[in-house]
Amino acid sequence: QVEVMESGGGVVPPGGSLTLSCTTSGYTFSDYSMGWFRQRPDAEREGVAFISNRVGRNTYYEDSVKGRFTVSRDNAKNTVFLRMDNLKPEDTAIYFCAVGRGGWGRKAADMRYWGQGTRVFVSS
Repeated sequence: QVEVMESGGGVVPPGGSLTLSCTTSGYTFSDYSMGWFRQRPDAEREGVAFISNRVGRNTYYEDSVKGRFTVSRDNAKNTVFLRMDNLKPEDTAIYFCAVGRGGWGRKAADMRYWGQGTRVFVSS
């Protein structure tokens, strides 16, 4: 049984930083890509950051987070991270972690397993 669990959300002031973690189990973590998505209030879910399998050679970021967010993975810990710097109020959202169907993917349809999400609230 595959399990996906996000953590690290919270309240942070504009300009602040936060690191989200996503720990998984039940499959060979290193074989699959990982993705971070978010759903902002009154908006549809959108892809934020993606990392390929194995050593994570390939990454992709949505335009609004480029230069501020960094995705990384630790295969020994079955965990993927999303480091978020210079946070803005518009980053307020529920952030979801997802396991890819293969070695690389950048869309929701490319993901197979999803976590329940962790809330991030950016406000002064």
